[in-house]
Amino acid sequence: MKSDKKIGIIDFGGQYAHLISSRIRRLGSYTEILSNSESLDRYKEFSGLVFSGGPNSVYEEKSPSIPKEIFELNIPILGICYGHQLIMKLLGGVVEPSNLREYGSAIMYFSGKDVPILEGLSNSEKVWMSHGDEVVKIPKDFISIGKSSNCENAAVYNLKKNIYGIQFHPEVTHTLNGNVLLSNFIKLCGTKSTWNMEIFLERKLDEIKKKVPMERKVFMLISGGVDSTVSYLLLAKALGKDRVTGLLIDTGFMRKEEVSSLKGKLGSLGIDLNVRDYSEMFYSSLQDIKDPELKRNIIGELFLKCQKESSISLNLNPDHWILGQGTIYPDTIESGGTKLSKKIKTHHNRVQGITDLIEKGLVIEPISDLYKDEVRELGKLLGLEKEFTDRHPFPGPGLAVRMIAHNHFTKTPHEEEALDEILKYYKGVEFQILPVRSVGVQGDNRTYGHCIALNDFTNDWNAYEEISTKITNTVKGINRVVFCPYIKSLSFNKFQKSNLELNRMYSDLLREADDAVFRIIEKHHLIEKIWQMPVVLLPVGNSEDCLSIVLRPVESTEAMTANFYCMDRKVLEEIHREVLKIERLSILLYDITNKPPGTIEWE
Repeated sequence: MKSDKKIGIIDFGGQYAHLISSRIRRLGSYTEILSNSESLDRYKEFSGLVFSGGPNSVYEEKSPSIPKEIFELNIPILGICYGHQLIMKLLGGVVEPSNLREYGSAIMYFSGKDVPILEGLSNSEKVWMSHGDEVVKIPKDFISIGKSSNCENAAVYNLKKNIYGIQFHPEVTHTLNGNVLLSNFIKLCGTKSTWNMEIFLERKLDEIKKKVPMERKVFMLISGGVDSTVSYLLLAKALGKDRVTGLLIDTGFMRKEEVSSLKGKLGSLGIDLNVRDYSEMFYSSLQDIKDPELKRNIIGELFLKCQKESSISLNLNPDHWILGQGTIYPDTIESGGTKLSKKIKTHHNRVQGITDLIEKGLVIEPISDLYKDEVRELGKLLGLEKEFTDRHPFPGPGLAVRMIAHNHFTKTPHEEEALDEILKYYKGVEFQILPVRSVGVQGDNRTYGHCIALNDFTNDWNAYEEISTKITNTVKGINRVVFCPYIKSLSFNKFQKSNLELNRMYSDLLREADDAVFRIIEKHHLIEKIWQMPVVLLPVGNSEDCLSIVLRPVESTEAMTANFYCMDRKVLEEIHREVLKIERLSILLYDITNKPPGTIEWE
């Protein structure tokens, strides 16, 4: 589908570039993603332009830019985060590193009257921030129309040029009225009612038919999650069921009794499914592997090896088949899959072997531009039952990425001092920096930082969120915060290093804990309230032979942002009791980190 009226999203490498596009489309406007190196004539095709965020600083040498002539096109322009800072710099403003970074929730105070883009917003709004730089001087003809407690020029406006700049992210669901602002921008551009999911489905079916030659079929990797299931059904609808075959690989890191359950459930949907047990191959290949990026790359290449071996055993001629994957956009962006984006973590469907096949045109990923909430909506359009559309996301590598096999301790006196300074204002708080690290995303960049554990000093979830945000915004080496339910005091030797290997024994241990947790949240009807709940195994405990379990329940819609779920204490107490019944599990931790700065998965 093409539209004469459309909004262009200029991608400066931000984690949320496609999310901006998705949000605007869901508000009824057709969008297209553009690079920052298009011709001026290309930009002229659009009724409005959005400059996305990005991982760079605008004052850095070779940071991505755009020709200043774009501001003479006489169309509405909205700059978000890096895009806002770039507009300010190009038009004569000044951007500098901020003394106080902002990652996560913040309050914006708007002061502009009769500003079209602020129509329907109150004087104070809860928004989502992710930045380390700020605009300290705005250009001529701009006025400041909004600020946060840490950022003076967080929203600006040029009436003459119809240009807007905002430091926060309206495209994420955690900016509560972000859709109001984006709807106002659509109104300014005059592009309402040019897009919906039915139009996407119609276009995608045509696209699949053109992309897969008549002489080829699709060998689809299926995990049982909504992404791969919807992809299979979409391919089968476009190509016919006889041209799509499914493969479920048992990695040895699946959930308890999941393989047999999925075989029956997927079969009932009419999916032609082959199941292959490759667990021993995965266990032997991951023996002694500690580094999370190396682990993810090995797993991705193993999936490709298993697919090739299965093709041979099923007598599938490679000249007649291409690979199908249920890749969605967060997989691509977090793997550094766009021109200017930074790698946060390598997803198994973006390892080198896969990208080589993509370049040869031997991979089809029909939902790679969608987010989880859109995939669920598409699944409903395809007739998929709620049991599948509402299933919690589960990573392709399974429990392997929820087993933190490394342990190392590199805390510095500065981190201890900074933490003491923050926490001295909270009565009864104790902390310990854990000897494990996890992946985070801050300012569109990857971080790999330590986790701090707090004692159970309050029942107030707001207090935990406040402390977590202060710590991760202030202490550079910390990107994740947990607390220890029912542990009122942390002694110095509370957490001791332990051993953890990526083998059957430890995966069985995590399987039992994961099963215990999910039986309880299903019992209390929390599956729909909690968007995803990784259960993570850590190589620390109250003795050298014991380990810890982390609960990571989050609320989200598209996985690009998330806030931790505030669980009822009675439910948490039940989980705590059942998990610690399992031999060798000595401590339960509860993750109170939002995204950003912590990713949903630990690795």
